[in-house]
Amino acid sequence: MAARQAPATGPGDGPAQPQDRWILVVAAGLLSFVAMLDMNVVNLALTDIAEGLHVSSTTAQWAVLGYQLPLVALLLPAGRWLDQVGTRSALLLAVSCFALCSVLAAVAPWAGWLVAARLAQGAFGAVLFVLMPVLAATAVRPQLRGRAMSVPATLGPLGAVTGPVIGGLLLDHVGWRAIFLVKLPVCLAALLIAHRHAPRGGRLRLPDRGSLADAALIGSAVAAVLLGLTLAPDAPAWLLLALPAAPLVVRWLRRPGGRPVAAVLRASGTAAVNGSVLALAAGFAATHYLLAQHLRRDDGISATTTALTMLAFPLGMVLAGRFGGRLADRWGARPTALTGATVTAAGLLLLVPLDTDWTPGDISWRLALAGAGMGFNGGPVQAMVMSAAAPKQLATAGSAVQLARSLGFALGPALATAAALFGGTGTTAVRAGLVIATLAATTAVALLALHHRTNRTKSSTSPASSDSTRSTDRAESAASAESTARARSTDSITSTDGADSATGSRA
Repeated sequence: MAARQAPATGPGDGPAQPQDRWILVVAAGLLSFVAMLDMNVVNLALTDIAEGLHVSSTTAQWAVLGYQLPLVALLLPAGRWLDQVGTRSALLLAVSCFALCSVLAAVAPWAGWLVAARLAQGAFGAVLFVLMPVLAATAVRPQLRGRAMSVPATLGPLGAVTGPVIGGLLLDHVGWRAIFLVKLPVCLAALLIAHRHAPRGGRLRLPDRGSLADAALIGSAVAAVLLGLTLAPDAPAWLLLALPAAPLVVRWLRRPGGRPVAAVLRASGTAAVNGSVLALAAGFAATHYLLAQHLRRDDGISATTTALTMLAFPLGMVLAGRFGGRLADRWGARPTALTGATVTAAGLLLLVPLDTDWTPGDISWRLALAGAGMGFNGGPVQAMVMSAAAPKQLATAGSAVQLARSLGFALGPALATAAALFGGTGTTAVRAGLVIATLAATTAVALLALHHRTNRTKSSTSPASSDSTRSTDRAESAASAESTARARSTDSITSTDGADSATGSRA
C-alpha cells in the first residue's frame, strides 16, 4: 500500500501527503535510540570521567549538563527553524555533526575540551530531538500516529537498555573514552536512511537573529538554575544564581519567539501535558543519576554490575512501550498516559526506603515497575501533543514537548544532587533525592488528571466544544477501527490482525 502513495513532505518542504513510510519512522526511532543511549552511558561514566580527568564529581557532572543546556536552549528555535528549511538537509547536517562531536569528546585531553564538545553536541542534538516526532508524525496517516510515536518511544528505551550494558563493559575493560564512540554506527545507519528515503526539497538557511536571541534568553535562564543547584551543596548562597531565571523567561515570553509557543499550547490545550512530560522526565533522570552514583561510589559495585542493575528500568520501558501505542489507539491516549504515569510514581515510591542491605535485585524489580509505567506513558503523551496541533505547527509543538522532556532531564539530576546533599550523607542523602524524584512523578500524574478534567469541563459547558472533544477522543481511541474500516472498503486488507501484521513488517 505504501508503494502506491506519494512521498511525504516535512516542515518547509510543501504540503503534506497521506503516507505510511515506516522507514522514516524507524529513522526517528534510531535518533531516539542515540539520544537515550548517550544519556544513560554518560551518567554511568561520571565517576570514571572525574578520576580520568582529575576533576571533582561536580565538574564531571557537566559532561551531562553541558549537553543538556544547549539542548534545552535551542529546542524551540530549532522547531521554528525546521518549519522554514528542508527536513532532509537539516537531518543530514545534524546527524553528521552530532557524530563528529562524539569523536571530539572521546579524544578530550582535559575537562574544558570535553564540556565544549558536549555543548556543541547538545546544539545539534536539539535539532535531532525536534526531528524525531516530526518524522514519525508526518510519515504515516493521522490515525496511525499512536503506533508511529511508539516506535521512537520504544527504540529510545532500547538504547537505554543496550547502552548501560555495553557502557559498563567498556568502562571496566577499555575506559570512559570509548563510551562516546558507541553511537557512531547508529548515526551512520540514520544517515543512510535519511539520504535514501527522506523527501527532497527545501534548503538550509541561517537562523534569524530573533531566534538566536530567544536561545540566549532560554539558555541563560536554564544555566542560572543549573549552576545554582549544582553549586548550592557547597554553599547555599549559590542558589541566588537562579533568581535571574524568572525575569529571563518572562522576557522571552514577551518576544515574538515565545508568543507563538504560548499560542500553540493554548490552542491545543496541552500545557498540562507538557508539564507532565517535564515532571516525569525529571523523576526518571534524578532516579537514574542517584542510583548509578550510589552503586558505583557508595557500594563500590563494578560498572558492569551497576549497568545490569539499572537495566531494569529501560527494559521495563521497552516491554511496556510495545503495547503503549496500541492501547492508546484503541482506548485513548489520555487514559493510557495517566495509567503509565501512575505506575511510574508507584515504582519510584517503592525505592524511597533504599537500604544498605538491599541487593541489586531488590533495586531492579522496583526500577522495572517504574520503567513499565514510562513505557505506557511515552508514546501516548507524544500522540496527544502532536494530534492536538495544527499541521503547520507540528515542528513547534514537537519542539515544545521535547523542550519539556529535556528540561526535566537537565533539572532532575541537579535537583536530586542538591536535595541529597542537603538531606545528609550516604544512603540517607540518596533517599532524600529519591523523595524528590517521587514527588516529580506524582506531579506528572496530577497534571495529566488535570488535563483530563479540564477537557471534560469544557465539553460539558459548550456543545461545540463537546463535539470537538468527542472528535478528538474518537481519533485517539478508535484509530485502529477506522484503519480497518478503510482497508476493508478498498479490499486491500481483510482483517485488523492483517493490518497489524503489515504495519509490523513495514516497521
